[in-house]
Formats: sequence, structure tokens, C-alpha cells
Amino acid sequence: MSRIAKKPVALIKGVEVSVADGMVSVKGTKGTLSRSIHPLVTVSVTDSEVVVNVASETAVAWTQAGTMRANIANMVQGVSAGFERKLLLVGVGYRAAVQGNAVNLTLGFSHPVVHQLPAGITAETPTQTEILLKGINKEMLGQVAAEIRGYRPPEPYKGKGVKYSDEVIVRKEVKKK
Repeated sequence: MSRIAKKPVALIKGVEVSVADGMVSVKGTKGTLSRSIHPLVTVSVTDSEVVVNVASETAVAWTQAGTMRANIANMVQGVSAGFERKLLLVGVGYRAAVQGNAVNLTLGFSHPVVHQLPAGITAETPTQTEILLKGINKEMLGQVAAEIRGYRPPEPYKGKGVKYSDEVIVRKEVKKK
């Protein structure tokens, strides 16, 4: 049984949550997010909190309720404070530049890599080797960061590539004959 589903989601000042037609919508200062509700889960809203419960007492229903509660908590945090993800480019000549709605990456290929950003995600480059992604949707932000990292994942011998700022690269010893 999911214990996380039993904890209500506290609403931050300025955030409104509404439930209608199998959808939950969260509106805040940074924008609006909506998500469909799983059929095994019920969502109720009071003045200061959102409570997620199960429609039937099954293990699958409790797992879906825990997931729904975590998603709603992420939506509340996203529309009030937002999320950000930092990527680092490690390697000689690896650079990044933001051009409008795209990130132009130089990653040691014979051609530059241009990654188009979806609506709702913005990018900044404080330095040439840092990319700061910002958005209100945590899922979409993580997916964009993973796609950019996927162009040149960090390799274990020198650590060159695109990595998350909090990622630790486990280094290997050089290959021996």
C-alpha cells in the first residue's frame, strides 16, 4: 500500500486546483498545467490541500494513487516556483549557445547539433560550457535534458560529454594489453 498517497498536497498561496471531467488542472503565477486522472484514483480539493484516494482497495489502485499524488505535487511546485536543470559540457571545444528557441551545440562532431526546445521550456547559457533549462513541467524538462545529454553522453575514461551538474562519472582505468 502506498504511504505517499495518504499524505495530502499542501496548496501554496496563489495556486488554484480544479477537478473536472477526469482532469486535474493546476493554475499558478507561472502558468497552468493539467493532467488526466487514472480511473482507479479519486482526487478531492479543499481550501488548503489536495487529497488523493483510491476508488477500490487494490494494490494497483494504491500505486496509481501514489503516482497521481506525486504528479499533483510536482504540478503545484511547477506553477508556483518552476523547475530548472543544469547541464555541463566537458571536453575540449565543446560549446553551447542559445539561438531563439533552439540550443546550438558543438560536441566534436563534423556538424553542429541544433536542438529545438518545446513550448514551455527555456534555456540559458551562463557560460559556453553550461546549459540551464527552465520550465514548469518537470516531466518535459527532464525529457529535454535527457535528449540533450543523449547527443554525447559522458564516457567513463576521460569523462568527456554532456552531463548533469549533479551527476558523478565513475572513471575507469585505462585499457591494458
